[in-house]
Amino acid sequence: MRTLFVTVTSLFMTFVLGTTLVIARLFRLPQGPTSIYARCVRLWAASVDWSAGVQVRLHGAERLVNARGAVVMSNHVSWFDIFPLAANVPWCSFVAKSELRRIPMFGIAAEAAGIVFIDRDNRKSAFASYEVAAKEVQRGRTIVVCPEGTRGLDYHLRPFKKGPFVLAIASQSPVIPTIVHGAREVMPKGSFRIRRGVIDVHFLEPVPTAGYDYDHRTELMTRVWTAMADALREHYGEMTSEHPVAPARGE
Repeated sequence: MRTLFVTVTSLFMTFVLGTTLVIARLFRLPQGPTSIYARCVRLWAASVDWSAGVQVRLHGAERLVNARGAVVMSNHVSWFDIFPLAANVPWCSFVAKSELRRIPMFGIAAEAAGIVFIDRDNRKSAFASYEVAAKEVQRGRTIVVCPEGTRGLDYHLRPFKKGPFVLAIASQSPVIPTIVHGAREVMPKGSFRIRRGVIDVHFLEPVPTAGYDYDHRTELMTRVWTAMADALREHYGEMTSEHPVAPARGE
C-alpha cells in the first residue's frame, strides 16, 4: 500500500510541479536559490519522502551554509539516496544518466530545473556534460553527483569514476563528501517495495579543489573517497576493501 501511495504521490507531484517548471522556463524566469525552479525541486523531493514515511536526519548541515557553488559527492545504494539530498541541499541540481530524460514529463521538467544528463557510454559526450555542470557550479549552484556511478547492493564504498572529479576541478569549487545511510532499508536496489524508515545524511568537511588540475584528479578522488569510507566505518561499521579509483572505461 505504501509503495502505491508513493507512486501516486510522485506521479501527481511530477505532473503539477513539472508543468510549473516547463511554464517557468518558457517565460524565461530566472534561476537562483529562491527561484521557482529550486522551490519545486525541494517540494517534489520532500513530498516523496513524506509519502514514503521517511524521516531525514541531517548531520553537518552547517557545511551547506557557505556551500554555494559546490559539488556534493554522495554514495549511492538506493533511489532514496536522492530525495533527502534534493529536499535539503539549497539550489541543487544533479548529474543523472541520460536514460532518465526519456521519462514522460519528468525528463522535460528535470531539464528545465537544471538537471545535467550524461551519456555514460559516450566518453566525449559525458565530459561535455561535466563541463556544462561545472559552469552551473560557477554560477553558484550546488551539483550533486554519485561518483560510484550506479547503485550498490550494500553500503561498502565502491571505486569512484573520474568524470565527477573533472567537473569539480573544472569548477574550482569545493567538494563536500557526503554519506547517506538508511536508504537501502527504505528501498534496496532490485526491489520496488518501499518501507518507512529513517535516512541519515552526513555532510563531511569540504575538500578544496584549488591547486588541483586534470593530471592530479586521482589524488583528489582518493582524498574524497577516503573521507567517505572513514565516515561509513566510524558511524556505521561499514567496511570496504575496494580501491578508490575505478577502471578508465565509463568515466
